[in-house]
Amino acid sequence: MFEFLTAKFEDLFYKIRNKGKLSPQDLEVALREIRMALLEADVNFKVVKEFLENIKARALGQNILESLTPTQQVIKIVNDEMIKMLGSGSSDASFAGKPPTVYMLVGLQGTGKTTATIKLADFIKNKYQRKVSVIAADIYRPAAAKQLSDNASQHGIEVYHNEKADPVTIAAEGLDFYRKSGADVIIIDTAGRLQIDADMMNEVAAIKKKVLPHQILLVLDAMTGQEAVNIAQQFNEKLEFDGIILTKLDSDTRGGAALSINHVVKKPVKFISTGEKVEDFDIFHPDRIASRILGMGDVLTLIEKAEKVIDEKKAKELEQKIFKNEMNFVDFIDQMKSIRKMGSLDKIFSMLPVQNRSKVLSNVNMDDSQLDRIEAMVNSMTVQERLKPYIINGSRKKRIAAGSGTSVGDVNKLLKQFSMAQQTLKQFSRPGGNKGFKLPF
Repeated sequence: MFEFLTAKFEDLFYKIRNKGKLSPQDLEVALREIRMALLEADVNFKVVKEFLENIKARALGQNILESLTPTQQVIKIVNDEMIKMLGSGSSDASFAGKPPTVYMLVGLQGTGKTTATIKLADFIKNKYQRKVSVIAADIYRPAAAKQLSDNASQHGIEVYHNEKADPVTIAAEGLDFYRKSGADVIIIDTAGRLQIDADMMNEVAAIKKKVLPHQILLVLDAMTGQEAVNIAQQFNEKLEFDGIILTKLDSDTRGGAALSINHVVKKPVKFISTGEKVEDFDIFHPDRIASRILGMGDVLTLIEKAEKVIDEKKAKELEQKIFKNEMNFVDFIDQMKSIRKMGSLDKIFSMLPVQNRSKVLSNVNMDDSQLDRIEAMVNSMTVQERLKPYIINGSRKKRIAAGSGTSVGDVNKLLKQFSMAQQTLKQFSRPGGNKGFKLPF
């Protein structure tokens, strides 16, 4: 997500950090590079123009270039303006004072609307502990209701559908049915088209008038760039929606849609979909996204993901083992499995505040298959070898390599890295080694 922009900003910040003092000419060069990067990322031209004007006005107006720390302050200004561009404030889920809360999802075909419906339902169900039900009001796309029902059932979510009724009737009947059954949240999945047309807009307008949803969310495909902004403008003119779900942010998108929509349409991006799995869905936090784009990481999101998958009791037990230098491969593989639940390695790495990320990444193998190889080697060890890695001698290494489809060199590398990790973690966790340090899980 935003890899292209992140690489550009990291290169720029690296250059200006090495300058120390900044001249007005240095600022102009930096702004020119930012302009080229944003336009190449398909950000709206007017948005780019205002963004750069604001940065320049603040930098010059506050005499930033004459300060003792001009580089840090310019970077802070860029970060502040990026947050403003994305939409200040967190777009948390909102609920009606008296349940049920009714969400209505609209959008074109191919944007991932039906998938977003399931993801939103699962997200609200798990994060806010609400009873969520779904209404399948798309009667045009072949097997749309079945796809919705099949996916929803895997996550314990009920779906209402009536094959013999029109979309407006289905929405009204479903709302009445789930209101009586005590649903806290009801999500209506409406039909889309390949392009905006009168029939589609009239239909969603009729559903809106009939069920009076509390929130209308437009589902947009981030890969369409500026076209997503145009679609949002047209939907807003004819339907006046409340917020946006931006899908496919894990694709090879350059970020133009995410950076332009709020500024152009004046509607917030509320949720983002960042992968194929149901759990790859989250609230859109402008400050966190800005931090990630500018190469500063997203530690808060990383912590939230870790809290979901890592057992606190086990983490404390592991901390004690590390202090006593008793960490073994059983502990190691448990933690590795927990980390894998947080997402792919490159996603996790993108949230870490690493300077010169693109240069570091070129020297680090972020392929998840490496974790598969490590797990295979550990699984090929005996119980005794996992608990006492120091007993692994030459003949044991050959057996482990043969059993895991790797080489003795791979086993040696794993043992060496494990030993180094033990020593490093013990140094950080011992009293006085690093005051205030606590294991991040």
